[in-house]
Amino acid sequence: MTITPLLVGPRVRLAPLSSVDSSTIARWQTDNEYLRLLDSNPAFPKNESQIAEWMREGQRGRENFLFGIRTLNEDFLIGFLELGEILWTHRTTWLAIGIGESDYRDVGYGHEAIGLALEFAFRELNLHRVQLTVFGYNLRAIALYEKLGFQREGTFREFLDRDNQRHDMYLYGILRHEWDKR
Repeated sequence: MTITPLLVGPRVRLAPLSSVDSSTIARWQTDNEYLRLLDSNPAFPKNESQIAEWMREGQRGRENFLFGIRTLNEDFLIGFLELGEILWTHRTTWLAIGIGESDYRDVGYGHEAIGLALEFAFRELNLHRVQLTVFGYNLRAIALYEKLGFQREGTFREFLDRDNQRHDMYLYGILRHEWDKR
């Protein structure tokens, strides 16, 4: 039997976050584009202690797997990825990703990181479904999710108000057998 490496791709790896990472993630909180693509909450930066608490919460229990996205060559933290709120009875989870380092956006790192997370979710955790939401104005993320095989399953119409404009939020999901067929 050949054992393939878990959580390691050609350019990135998914690794646990450490306490020293909180300062890097806090720095990302000053990037309004990052904040407005990541969350429906107001784009309000969190400080280092708030980030550290978020990290502690994300690494507790069996329902969440929080990873840092690190480059293989430099071991540089460029983002995070979380498989969260796992419902083990139903074998489903939510996926969240953020590439905080702007120089690493739109060059394939997110694609690779999500691919590693889906392999982990379906092969190691034996989950059946991975789902996520994305804002209608985040066209880059929508294209990425569809390229990976996620299917748009629903629309939360006019869910978000940004700059006095209403925006839809979409629900996407991918099932294990769909990932297997890619």
